[in-house]
Amino acid sequence: MDSLFEDLRRMNKRQFLYQVLSFGMIVSSALMIWKGLMVVTGSESPIVVVLSGSMEPAFHRGDLLFLTNYEQDPIRVGEIVVFKVEGRDIPIVHRVLKLHERSNGTVKFLTKGDNNSVDDRGLYAPGQLWLTKKDIVGRARGLLPYVGMVTIYMNEYPKVKYALLAGLAGYVLIHRE
Repeated sequence: MDSLFEDLRRMNKRQFLYQVLSFGMIVSSALMIWKGLMVVTGSESPIVVVLSGSMEPAFHRGDLLFLTNYEQDPIRVGEIVVFKVEGRDIPIVHRVLKLHERSNGTVKFLTKGDNNSVDDRGLYAPGQLWLTKKDIVGRARGLLPYVGMVTIYMNEYPKVKYALLAGLAGYVLIHRE
């Protein structure tokens, strides 16, 4: 860590500004890619990580899911959806178990994890018995197995996050020209 500060002190203003601008470009590029994915997929969160084993054997903890959420596509029984419940920050990945269609065109959904013994009514907001279209973040369209384990490890073990950041900073300092 001391060598990092020494390297920063040895940089002239132009080199330091170049490093700051490069970092800003990387961050802004990542944000533009994310926003572009949101527009293309129609989902507020086009990529999610499976955080539990409730969907095994279909999806495992750490799988990275790609989502779409097009308004014109009706949700069907058997589809795997990602939904958010009022009062919970983390989206849930489960399968649509039942549909409830009304004569006025509104559709409500009941979900359940493949590896769970009961439906999700216990996970919904108090008094909520069904999900509606506004609760749906997206539908699972593809996956990369276990790629999201990096995210899980960094959240469950913050020291891993700091070690990765320190390693990345060290690598950048060693390999810069």
